[in-house]
Amino acid sequence: MNHTNSYAPFGEDYGPGLMGPFAPIFDESVWEDLEVIGKIPEDINGVYLRNGPNTRFAPKGRYHPFDGDGMLHSAHFENGRVVYRNRWVRTDGWELEDEAGQAVLYGIRETLKGRDDKPLKDTSNTDVIGHGGVALASWYMSGEAYQIDPVTLETLGKAPYAKGLGNGFSAHPKVDEQTEELMYFDYWNEPPYMSYGVVAADGTVLKQVPIDLPGPRLPHDMAITEHYSILHDLPLLHDEEALRHGRHKLEFHPEMPTRLGVIPRYGDSLSIKWFEFTPCFIYHTINAWEEGDEVVMVGCRYMPALDEHGEIDAVRTARDIAQLVMRARLWRWRMNLKTGESHEEPLNEELNVEFPSINARRTGRKTRWAYLVDHHPQILRWTGIRKFDTDTGECVAAFSDGAEDCWYSEPWFAEADAAVNEDDGYVVVFCWNERTEQQQLQVFDARDINSGPVARIIIPRMIPSGFHACWMSSRRLKK
Repeated sequence: MNHTNSYAPFGEDYGPGLMGPFAPIFDESVWEDLEVIGKIPEDINGVYLRNGPNTRFAPKGRYHPFDGDGMLHSAHFENGRVVYRNRWVRTDGWELEDEAGQAVLYGIRETLKGRDDKPLKDTSNTDVIGHGGVALASWYMSGEAYQIDPVTLETLGKAPYAKGLGNGFSAHPKVDEQTEELMYFDYWNEPPYMSYGVVAADGTVLKQVPIDLPGPRLPHDMAITEHYSILHDLPLLHDEEALRHGRHKLEFHPEMPTRLGVIPRYGDSLSIKWFEFTPCFIYHTINAWEEGDEVVMVGCRYMPALDEHGEIDAVRTARDIAQLVMRARLWRWRMNLKTGESHEEPLNEELNVEFPSINARRTGRKTRWAYLVDHHPQILRWTGIRKFDTDTGECVAAFSDGAEDCWYSEPWFAEADAAVNEDDGYVVVFCWNERTEQQQLQVFDARDINSGPVARIIIPRMIPSGFHACWMSSRRLKK
């Protein structure tokens, strides 16, 4: 099957989002005994999972990547061998359309949740994490979360605990791998507008509290430390006129500050402390930790668009955020819980980098190393991977097989079995080369990324460009 830039299985009427490297595939498969260039290290054991849109039927109305049916792609490493799998997430919407044999539900460019005549399609296509021995697939607009067998990719059903007070579940919950506790938030359009929750490894809800915001917001991510969670109140809002008419349209308000709220992990609604920063959007955090009285968060700050006078262009900023056009810089925020003081600073002002990962076993604790992608202006186009020192902001390593040819997935750090240091392990990533039309799974030594992959596993099919990934070590897989 030809997957060049002109390949469009539904025709060209739906635009470039369903063509070429974004074009869906239509089967589920398992591939073993794959060709390997180099050698798969024997001390990498676990599964690399990547989520993303894979539309099954021609869409109803205009298409956005968040509308595509969620499909997981996995690489299961065990004793120097790897098995590749792909499988759709069997959401309620997928099951409904499977029975109908065609698209029934509408995407986010056509309607909002709550319209009986055009129900919104919750695709569970955005993130995937490991919790309590299973994988958890989630959707960007605070939808429902589905539990997945991380080895077979079978959909096990909706996570029974994954509902906030607004009946949703954030796209990016966080897991403390030391305790296997999961922290999440929910947001909706009526007071109090947000809730926060904590879930134990066995699925018991340990805490669920309302979080009062000044109005409806559209946060995307959060962060955790060993003892706190950090919630986001960002100046990205619904266009109220569009909302009244059942449409999803964004507004950016540069006159409003960015607020980060620090709440004790098991705190009540009144225990949250808010800190103000310059207006921005934050798609993805990297990590957070505690330093004395301070909580420190590092992440990718979305840089608002500027007009010819150097002022924030609110309309263009909102449009770019909606269309996933990235202008992100490595950033650090500090919040002093004792004095109430706050401070922010860029760590690297030159490189447009996003979709970060770290040694996830150290989530919520001080980390130095982060692994991110080079972001091309084209939507969901990542042309290389980088390793950053988040103490200094220095890019200490980078690699690309050819920025003009390659489409990388979100890279994830896979800790080696007998790791001692933070970066003792590997970076695992899918990479599609549109010139050679070859799909690879690449494995890098995290300590020596500049030298290129230690193993290139040839996947005999294209993997469409997608969203987020994770690594689940063998010790975390449910037996």
